[in-house]
Amino acid sequence: MISKRDFKKLSEYLWEVPKSFRLDMQVPARIYASEKILQAVEERALNQLVNITTLPGITKYAIGMPDIHSGYGPPIGGVGAMRLSEGIISPGFVGYDENCGVRLLKSECTDKEIETHLDKLASEIQKEVPSGLGKGRQIKLSIEQIDKILEKGVPELVSQGYGEEEDIENCEEGGKMPEADASCVSQRARMRGRDQVGTLGSGNHFCELQKVEEIYEEKVAEAFGLFKNQVVIMIHTGSRGLGHQNCTDYLKVTAQALIKYKIELPDRELACVPFNSLEGQRFFKAMSAACNFAWSNRHMITFYVRKSWKSVLGKGNLKLLYDVAHNIAKIEEHEVDGQRIKLIVHRKGATRAFPVGHPDVPQKYREVGQPVLIPGTMGTASYVCVGTEKSKEAWYTVNHGAGRTMSRHAAMRTVRGEEVVRRLKEKGILVKCRSIRGIAEEAPMAYKNIEDIVEVVHNAGLSKKVAKLVPLAVIKGE
Repeated sequence: MISKRDFKKLSEYLWEVPKSFRLDMQVPARIYASEKILQAVEERALNQLVNITTLPGITKYAIGMPDIHSGYGPPIGGVGAMRLSEGIISPGFVGYDENCGVRLLKSECTDKEIETHLDKLASEIQKEVPSGLGKGRQIKLSIEQIDKILEKGVPELVSQGYGEEEDIENCEEGGKMPEADASCVSQRARMRGRDQVGTLGSGNHFCELQKVEEIYEEKVAEAFGLFKNQVVIMIHTGSRGLGHQNCTDYLKVTAQALIKYKIELPDRELACVPFNSLEGQRFFKAMSAACNFAWSNRHMITFYVRKSWKSVLGKGNLKLLYDVAHNIAKIEEHEVDGQRIKLIVHRKGATRAFPVGHPDVPQKYREVGQPVLIPGTMGTASYVCVGTEKSKEAWYTVNHGAGRTMSRHAAMRTVRGEEVVRRLKEKGILVKCRSIRGIAEEAPMAYKNIEDIVEVVHNAGLSKKVAKLVPLAVIKGE
């Protein structure tokens, strides 16, 4: 087992375990953290980080973000890039909630302008957007409709009159991964998704009304359309039951194929197959389809949030700032040893952060860099950051949030949901949740301090802080 003492300090915010630490390591393991944060990381997560250095085709190093915590196989907050020629793809290195991600909607109003409408607005959103474990919409889509969403994503919904062309431009991948193939997604997974397009789900997923409390980079904030005291709405959810089932299906496929491809692993939860194998290509196409489903889910939530906004306030429109995934595997071109090569980059609980001029950044943001959305936990701040050139050292990646320090069960044993609601109310934060149990699971005390986490990626140069957002009202599942 690894211990924190095994990590050598490379700089104030970067630590490394050398390749020589274990015979099966192909590359070093790195973690971005302050000394304080490193000491708080569970050793199981550090061991999982070292384990991903053994994956076939991994290049340069395995990376842990400051919000790292243990997950299934690879840690949440883990990043790894594999060469396409000899590299693998791993369902567990994407995660069960394929393309869990965040989007941010901008209003033209200040917090003072909606103050008297806040409770009604939060209630209306809660009514329009089903939330909670297994909760779906009353109308179920046909399998044919689901297949269209799986293969055509957000552009298909916009073509049907849901949303605007600008919503496509301001979404990672334009809301559609072209490699998607619905036929690679099981019937069971598709059935699970029939009533879940436009739903929040449970766990740490939320829809939150926030205000811009602080601006750090005026020029970038202006390009993003952000101003002080502005009301914004953050949506955090993913591919729901469809993505979970898809991951489950392909974990079985990859586990059974390990012997066939003579892949030896320190942990079977790392189950993977060569990217260019039949199984690898089928999973990539299925995962791409689940990602399109997740972007479509967040897009339809946006439709219902906009509807609620108009219903309560009677005016104004909500514009999409950006939508970015944080559970995904993608083909990207990066520089390795002085050469530009294609890699399959796995980001599990980690967010891409492309710099100024990158071709995958929307044209309107290309002169400042990609918007990076980092949600806090319930009752704490969230951040809008911007990608930097220095983040190429981490495959242009930052953290995806604060990161748990306490399991959901431990949180429920430690604090009562009613107490959390009371404390948030004292801070002036409304909470709309159909289950007090869910509130206890996601209590702020169960997570690392978001301020400390964001300071790491900011000071390490992986991204720059642009704006601090604070919650006004939180809508959650159970």
